[in-house]
Amino acid sequence: MRMLGSLPVRVLDDRHRDEVLAILDADPVANVFVSSRVHASGLDPARLGAQMWGYLRDGRPTALCYSGANLIPVNADSAAVRAFAERARAQGRRCSSIVGPIDAVGEMWEILEPYWGPPRAIRSVQPVMSTSTMPPVPADPHVRRVRMEDFDIVYPACVAMFTEEVGVSPHAGDGGVLYRARVAELIRAGRAFARIEDGRVMFKAEVGAVTPHVCQVQGVWVPPDLRGRGLSVGGMAALVEECLRTVAPTVSLYVNDYNARARAAYRRVGFVEVDTFMSILF
Repeated sequence: MRMLGSLPVRVLDDRHRDEVLAILDADPVANVFVSSRVHASGLDPARLGAQMWGYLRDGRPTALCYSGANLIPVNADSAAVRAFAERARAQGRRCSSIVGPIDAVGEMWEILEPYWGPPRAIRSVQPVMSTSTMPPVPADPHVRRVRMEDFDIVYPACVAMFTEEVGVSPHAGDGGVLYRARVAELIRAGRAFARIEDGRVMFKAEVGAVTPHVCQVQGVWVPPDLRGRGLSVGGMAALVEECLRTVAPTVSLYVNDYNARARAAYRRVGFVEVDTFMSILF
């Protein structure tokens, strides 16, 4: 067992897949991102693109931490959070964000801040919302799955959304190579949706993570000059309807607490708040 000092933290592999999925499936909405990666790639770090740390009690993992581009604690009490934070501190920061349940991320950040701070941004309260019912409002009939021939129209909207939301361009660093590949991957998978009129994106969103239980919406965006006209309500209603029919039995997302307009739109579509996340961005 690979340990950090006396801390019961182990890098898990495919032998632990069933135990890991049992932990993740205990809260499928909160854990949809990590669960989607495990369902798709297993636990081998080369395929997963990350390490899955397990916090062990009596030789079995009871808490997890996904350690890749994001650092994500799962089902972690204070003892597990401290153990994961110490491992992360010892290896040095390799992630671009810490994200997950507010209590675990807040406690982890208290430990790591003296070594990793200051962050670029802290999103201290991010309500997690979900729905399993068809929307009570009309769906926009013009919203459809994006096709690869739409890429050059949709991609600038994706860049605008990312830059507005994260605060930096996805082209920083590698010129956008990885981001372009990710957008293309979602389009090819049928997980990008948009309303396009006269060569312009009026609404767009993607389904970034999918498990047998839940899918998670990301990248919801309307051009600034078109906001306030209800495009996001009809667009999200169309997306939710299609996702419930063809993707997963529950649709989820998380949003910044200060984005009152977006939260109101999601509530109109039928989303309810079920949890609270926190994000530390570097």
